[in-house]
Amino acid sequence: MAGYKLWGRAGWGSTLVEAQLVWYGLPFTFEAVGDLFKEPDAKAKLEKVNPLAQVPTLILPDGQVMSESAAITLLLADIAGTDSLVPAPGAPERAAFLRWLVFIVANIYPTFTYADDPSRFVSVNAARDPFRAATDAYAQRLWKQVESQARAPWFLADRFSALDIYLSVMTRWRPKRGWFETETPRLFAIARRADAKPELAEVWKRNWPT
Repeated sequence: MAGYKLWGRAGWGSTLVEAQLVWYGLPFTFEAVGDLFKEPDAKAKLEKVNPLAQVPTLILPDGQVMSESAAITLLLADIAGTDSLVPAPGAPERAAFLRWLVFIVANIYPTFTYADDPSRFVSVNAARDPFRAATDAYAQRLWKQVESQARAPWFLADRFSALDIYLSVMTRWRPKRGWFETETPRLFAIARRADAKPELAEVWKRNWPT
């Protein structure tokens, strides 16, 4: 059976899926994508696979296209046949895992879609900087809600999960680690612990080589 093909860009949302593929030991190739905000050719190339031209986009061994990182997270757990990243049905942590996985991808993740390139949503140049600032401020309020539910040493207390991978990756984005360390210290601590997971060391190195 052929392996998986992950369309992505170093340090972008594809890192969430790359980390899980590596964790599960699933064979994959990485199809590097150019800067989708600055390179029209990169966007046009990815649109042929995923009309939204977003990463992560994952091609399954049978040729099916999967997008949406939360859906991929749940699918890969099923394929791998293990609950090492996703609590199994009936597990006491299952409800919290599903709630906060969807909260992050439905509420926080889209703030980058809006704020990374405000020109897609705001036509007046003078309004773009305030729009981005307001969107970023909204994301920070959402992160504080997540902080209020975080436990230790991992988000689900003693149990490492894909949520901790999300925190390791997304706390590297705006407003970046300095803000998280000050404003959401529990999330910051979880992210730093996930950074140190030996199973994922090469993933972090490839995506953030410095």
